[in-house]
Amino acid sequence: MNEDWQLATSPERRTDKTPPNSPHAARAAPPPQAPPRAGSLPREPRGVAHAAAAGKMAAPVSLCHIACCANRAGGGAVAWGRGGLFAFGSCHDVILYDPVVRRAVAALRGHAGRVNCVRWVRRRDRASETELISGGSDKQLILWEWKDTVTWNNQLVESIPLKGHTEAVFAVDAVYQSDEPDLNLLVASAASDSTVRIWSQHGSEAKCIEILQFGNGFVMDVCLSFLPGSDVPILACGGDDCKISLFIQQNGQFQKTLVLPGHEDWIRGVEWAICGEDLFLASCAQDCLIRIWKICTKLKQLPETEDDSIKLKENVFTLEDADTSYAVSLESVLAGHENWVYAVHWQPSFSKDGSMQQPMRILSASMDKTLIIWEPDKESGVWLEQVRVGEVGGNTLGFFDCQFSPDGSMIIAHAFHGALHLWKQAAVNKKEWSPEVVISGHFNSVEDVKWDPEGEFIISVGSDQTTRLFAPWKRKEETEVTWHEIARPQVHGYDLRCLAMIGRFEFVSGADEKVLRVFRAPKNFIENFSNITGIPMEKLCSHQSSDLPEGATVPALGLSNKAVFEGDMAVQPDEDEESFNTISNQYPEIYFQPLILTEPPPEDHLLQNTLWPEIQKLYGHGYEIFCVACNNSNTVIASACKASKKEHAAVILWSTTSWKKLQSLSFHNLTVTQLAFSPDDSFLLAVSRDRNWSLWRKQGSSESGPVFTCCAYTDKNTAVHSRIIWSCDWTPDSKYFITGSRDKKVIIWGQCDLSVITEGNELDSIKPCSTVLDAGDSVTAVGISRVLTPDGRYIIAVGLENGKISLYTWKQSGKEPALADWTTSVEIANSQSHALAVKRLCWRHHAGRAGHNDENSSKWLQLASCGADHSVKIFNVNRFAL
Repeated sequence: MNEDWQLATSPERRTDKTPPNSPHAARAAPPPQAPPRAGSLPREPRGVAHAAAAGKMAAPVSLCHIACCANRAGGGAVAWGRGGLFAFGSCHDVILYDPVVRRAVAALRGHAGRVNCVRWVRRRDRASETELISGGSDKQLILWEWKDTVTWNNQLVESIPLKGHTEAVFAVDAVYQSDEPDLNLLVASAASDSTVRIWSQHGSEAKCIEILQFGNGFVMDVCLSFLPGSDVPILACGGDDCKISLFIQQNGQFQKTLVLPGHEDWIRGVEWAICGEDLFLASCAQDCLIRIWKICTKLKQLPETEDDSIKLKENVFTLEDADTSYAVSLESVLAGHENWVYAVHWQPSFSKDGSMQQPMRILSASMDKTLIIWEPDKESGVWLEQVRVGEVGGNTLGFFDCQFSPDGSMIIAHAFHGALHLWKQAAVNKKEWSPEVVISGHFNSVEDVKWDPEGEFIISVGSDQTTRLFAPWKRKEETEVTWHEIARPQVHGYDLRCLAMIGRFEFVSGADEKVLRVFRAPKNFIENFSNITGIPMEKLCSHQSSDLPEGATVPALGLSNKAVFEGDMAVQPDEDEESFNTISNQYPEIYFQPLILTEPPPEDHLLQNTLWPEIQKLYGHGYEIFCVACNNSNTVIASACKASKKEHAAVILWSTTSWKKLQSLSFHNLTVTQLAFSPDDSFLLAVSRDRNWSLWRKQGSSESGPVFTCCAYTDKNTAVHSRIIWSCDWTPDSKYFITGSRDKKVIIWGQCDLSVITEGNELDSIKPCSTVLDAGDSVTAVGISRVLTPDGRYIIAVGLENGKISLYTWKQSGKEPALADWTTSVEIANSQSHALAVKRLCWRHHAGRAGHNDENSSKWLQLASCGADHSVKIFNVNRFAL
C-alpha cells in the first residue's frame, strides 16, 4: 500500500511519518483515538485534538471565539433554559450561549440541514433542564441529553435522532409526563408534510407513537401541557386554518376535542401556562392580535335559572373515563402590534414559599419591529401594554421570536436577519429596559476574514452584504477577555466577496459588482476601539486625527457611506419652534449619532452608527470582483474578477497613494481565485480556476509604482493540480509558497530565494519541494503561520470543503521531497470546525493572543477562520504542543 495514499485516507489516525532515529522521533504519535462523537462540546481536551495524549499536555488547539447568529427560520429557533443557557439554531448547529460569561459554550453538531426549531425539555417540577430537542430541514429531530449538567463545556452529550417526518420540521415541544427522570418523555413535532407527530421516549430509545394528519394545511406551532389537576396531556396546534386545535390524550391516543376559532389569519405561536387550578393558553397570529384563553375545571351544576346577564361563551368538554368537565373561555384579546405577531411567550414560573408561582406576564414579538410585555392591570384585571422595546432605523424588518430569561429580568429577541437583541431590566425603575451586549455574527456564508496588521482585531465579509469587525473586549476588573462585534463598517447592496487590509484602520473590499471600495476608520471608531480594547489612543493615532471625520452615513438617495464631520451633525431645534412641521426636520439628513462606548455596541447601534466612510472607488474590472490582496508595505493592491476569457482574467495592480491603475497582469484563462504577495513584497502569486499558478516578480519601480513581470508558472505539461486551485499562501521567509486545490492535493513550491535564482531561469528552478499531501477532501483554504514551531518547522492550516480544519507542520529535509517532511499535528474536532466549507484561514501575524499582551516569548498563535456555515471562529494554537 502506497504510504502517501495511506496518510490521506486514514485522517483519524495521526500519521507522523518519522523515521525511528530522526531528531523528531521524540514527538511520535500517541495511540490512535476514536474520532470525537458528533456533538462533543468545545474546549474539551479529549475531543479537540488527537495529538494531545491524555493528561500529558494541554490541548494544542482550543476555540477562543465563535461569531454567529440565529437562523432566519421564523419563530421557535431560540430557547432560554432554566439553567441560564440560551440555545439557538445557527446554520446546521445548535449553539449554546451563556449570557453571563458572554460567550458560546458549546456547539452541538448532528443536523445535516438548517436547524429550524429548538426547545428545552420542560420538567414538571420546574427543575433545570438536562435535555434539548431540535428539529431541522433535514427532516429529523435530535434529542440532546447531558449526563451531568454541572459543567456544560466538557461533558459528552448523547444525541438520539427521531426520524419519520417526510419534510422539514418547523416546530417542536417536549415535556416529561412525571417527576421521575426516567419516566417517559412526550414530544410533539410539526413539519411541512402537514402532520404533527407524537413521540415518546423510554430509556435511550424514542419512537413515534401517533401521527395527526392536517390534510393540506400546515401547523405553525405546537405546545404541550396537562389538564388542570390531572396528568392528562393536552396539545395545542395553531396553523394556517386560523383556528387552534386542542387534542387531549385519552386511552393512549390524542383525540381532537375542541377547535378555538377567533383569529383571522395564520396562527404563528401558541403557549400554555399553568396558573394554580387554571390553565392559560396564549396565541398570536398574522392578524396582529394576541388572544388569551383559559381552561378551568367545571363543577357539576344544577340546571341554570334564566338570567339576562351578559356572559362570555364557554366551550365545555368532558373526559371519557373521568367525570370531570372542563370549560374553555376567551380571557382577553390584546391589540397593540401593527404587523404580524410571530411569537408569544409567558414569563417562566418560579417557586415562592415552596409553591410554584406563574407570573401573569407575557412577551410578544412582531414584524412591526417591537416587543411588548403585557400584564393585567392591578385594579381592573385588564391586560395592558407595560413595556415596549424594539429597534429604530436600519434596514431591518422586525422580530421572529422572543424569550424571557428564567427569572424574567432579561428578554432576548430574534430579529428577521438572525441578529439577537438582549434587554435587561433596570434594578430601580422596573419599567426601564436597556440594551445589553449579546453574541452576533453573519447570517449568510462568510467569504473572507483578515487580521489587522497589528493583530488587534479581525474583519470579515459575507454574502449577507455586511462587513463586520470583531475585537477583544478588555474589562478593567476582569482577566477574562471575550470577543465581540464592535463595528459594521459596510452594509452593502451586493453580496461581499473579499477584502484586504491596507494598513491599520483602512481596508478595501470587493463584492458582486465591478467596483472595489476603500474604507477608512472614522475618529468615533478609533476612540471607541481604544475604550473597548484598552489600547491607549496615543498608540492608535500616529497621524493627525483632527482631519478624520467623526463617522459615516448613507444619504437618503445615495448608496455609499459618506463621511460626517463634526460640523455636519444637526442640532435638534427646540420643540416650540414653528419649523418642526417642515419635512426636512422630520427626516434628518444625517442619521449618524456619535456615541462614546465603553462596552461593545448593541445591535441597533451597529446597524447605523458604526459605518466607515468610503474614501475611494476603483473602476477597471469587467465582471464581479473575486479576490483582492495588498502588499506588506501597503503601497500596492492587486485584484481580479470573475472571468471565462483571458482578457477578463487579468490581475490589476493599483497604487494606494494615487489610487490609479498601475499595471494589468494578463496570463490566466479563467477566474483568478486568490492572490498573495510574498512577505518581502518581491513576488506576487496568483492561482486560478484554470488549474495553474503564476508567479510575478517585482522589477524595480517607475515613478508611479512597482512593475511586475511573470517569472514562473505552470501550464498543461507542468501542472500538478488536476482541478481548480482554490487557495495559496507564502512561508514567512518568502522562500516557498503553498497551493491547495479541489483535487484534494496540497503542494509546497520553491525555492523563490532571489539569491538562488538568477533572472531567466526561474521557470526551471521553482518546482514542488514537498510530496503531495492528500488532505482527504477538496481543499478550499490554506494558511501558513508567520511564526514557526520551536524547532523551525512551518505551521500550515488546511481547510476543507466538508468544514474540517487540520494543522500540519513541514520542513524540507533534503534535496528531494520526502514524505517524512510532513507531520499531521492536529485535526480540530468536528464540533469545533465548520459545518460547511471553510472559506478562508488567516493567521495572526505575531505570536501571542489579541487582548492579552503576551507577545513576548508567547507559546500562543491565533488562527481565524470563516465558512459557508455563517460562522467566524478564532482558535488559540499552542505552538509548543504541535
